[in-house]
Amino acid sequence: MGAGKSTIGRLLSQELALAFHDSDREIEARAGTNIPWIFDVEGEDGFRQREEAAIDELSRLDNIVLATGGGAVLRESNRRHLQSRGTVVYLHTSIDQQLERTAKDRNRPLLQTENPRAVLEALIAERDPLYRSCCDLLIKTDRRHPRGVVNDIVRFLKRQQPLKNTD
Repeated sequence: MGAGKSTIGRLLSQELALAFHDSDREIEARAGTNIPWIFDVEGEDGFRQREEAAIDELSRLDNIVLATGGGAVLRESNRRHLQSRGTVVYLHTSIDQQLERTAKDRNRPLLQTENPRAVLEALIAERDPLYRSCCDLLIKTDRRHPRGVVNDIVRFLKRQQPLKNTD
């Protein structure tokens, strides 16, 4: 959360002249409502089922940049689809930076608590090893301009030609 996935994904797609997709926005469009409502009505498991279906479908598309929600790595099938169908970039950011970037965002159900720092600490403890296990590139985004992050990703991709797409 707050690592810049959507912002950097949009910029990267423009730089590479590829279509941009955000799995969270796709889930909202399909559900006809926002993610907090899905969490309230269906719980996290209901949301994760929707997320899994969206990632399976979106990761089959060619020539796209896909931004996923921070919890997408929790399901092994998501990690497998992302790894086998594309190049996975882990945008890593500190908890302090996450708190700063998400402080006023009410569209993050997991952070609607009295102690968002504790939530973020628990999330990163669970998710960081999963992110690291499935990424092709890890980039730290703290205090960095999104354009600099995009430039680093583009340099990496140029060294990786051709991009993975085995499905």
